[in-house]
Amino acid sequence: MNSFGRNFRVSIFGESHGEVVGVTLDGIKAGINLSADDFTTDLKRRQGGSGIGTTPRKESDIPHIVSGILDGKTTGTPLTILFYNSNTQSKDYSNLALHPRPSHSDWVAAKKWNSHNDLRGGGHFSGRLTLGVVAAGVVAKRILGETISFGTEIVSIGGKTSNFADTIAEAESNNDSVGGVIECRVNGVEVGVGSPFFDSIESVAAHLLFSIPGIKGVEFGAGFGAASMLGSQHNDPIIDALGTTSSNNAGGVVGGIANGNEIVTRVAVKPTASIAKSQQTFCYNDKTLEKGEVKELRIEGRHDSCIAIRATVVVEAAMAIALAELNSEK
Repeated sequence: MNSFGRNFRVSIFGESHGEVVGVTLDGIKAGINLSADDFTTDLKRRQGGSGIGTTPRKESDIPHIVSGILDGKTTGTPLTILFYNSNTQSKDYSNLALHPRPSHSDWVAAKKWNSHNDLRGGGHFSGRLTLGVVAAGVVAKRILGETISFGTEIVSIGGKTSNFADTIAEAESNNDSVGGVIECRVNGVEVGVGSPFFDSIESVAAHLLFSIPGIKGVEFGAGFGAASMLGSQHNDPIIDALGTTSSNNAGGVVGGIANGNEIVTRVAVKPTASIAKSQQTFCYNDKTLEKGEVKELRIEGRHDSCIAIRATVVVEAAMAIALAELNSEK
């Protein structure tokens, strides 16, 4: 399905080269100050054509709020935001119905929907759909209030922790792409947010984080490093009556519940699947999709050489949505 949440419900829709992409949000209390201008900063962080590693495709990404707002305040009813697509080059994708891209959604989508899927720009699987996620994150931050703050950054690209531009440029010079790791830190979350097991902060946040195209791993606190630590090394001693800990290997979450310390999560972003370098991969003979052979594929179009660059704000939005969903259950 294309919806998430019970208390703060997020439903995304659209295709990369369709008329619009957008999001409908429900569960927003009435009276929150909100205007189109409030989305500008985060939407620009996600926008293409913004520098090295990002797609040359540049859209205006202007949010059109068509319901749920009156006189600059939320009404308490579903809030729908539209983003119009204009800078599309659908011809670049005309060959992919018979020659699906490796490690992309082309082949599985065709099988799932009997070739009725929209291939243009990746269709509904495109990172273009994360516009709605970022917009939802803006609203989620308003729901959470100013006491909760977010800090999100790239901590490595291509396995390197510095000289990111050089690493990306090298990949681009070889008609290739590169992945990265993004870290999101959240401060101000009250003790008690979250629940054990299925509605833990980790499980709800991971659900959202893994829904972002290209995310292949999620960890909190010490994460996978915890597996090589002793209990005495991993434990976070409590040093005051407020629950402050001397270390934060738990990443601010214990038993699925916020412990009042900084929430720390990291995600692994894979290299972009659509690369200009030629690849040997299966090609069907005709539209029956029954027979074919391995042939050279050269992918056309405009693609990010490092999707981690624009994914930082999407990761931050996902964390905000998760906390907005859980905050009312505290």
